[in-house]
Amino acid sequence: MNYQLLKSSIRDTEPRQVLMLVDGQPVMTIPFDPANTDYQAYLRWLEEGNTPLPADEPDPIPEPEPLTAQQKLEASGLTVEELKDLLGL
Repeated sequence: MNYQLLKSSIRDTEPRQVLMLVDGQPVMTIPFDPANTDYQAYLRWLEEGNTPLPADEPDPIPEPEPLTAQQKLEASGLTVEELKDLLGL
């Protein structure tokens, strides 16, 4: 049996849960909750000198393509005339 640290989301800088592995296969996700008996077993495993596998780093979220002026206008829900009127042109 082994464990791997898990980050809940790309925004997490520190792991928030641990994945239990048996024969290299994931069995369950365990939250860092002192009342959780599986978490308590994980803490005992650590006290025995074991080290969990590090958390995988998630793929970065790609930057979206910039919108064209036409796409911005369509997203606003305004017509060209409404935009001109709004801008006082």
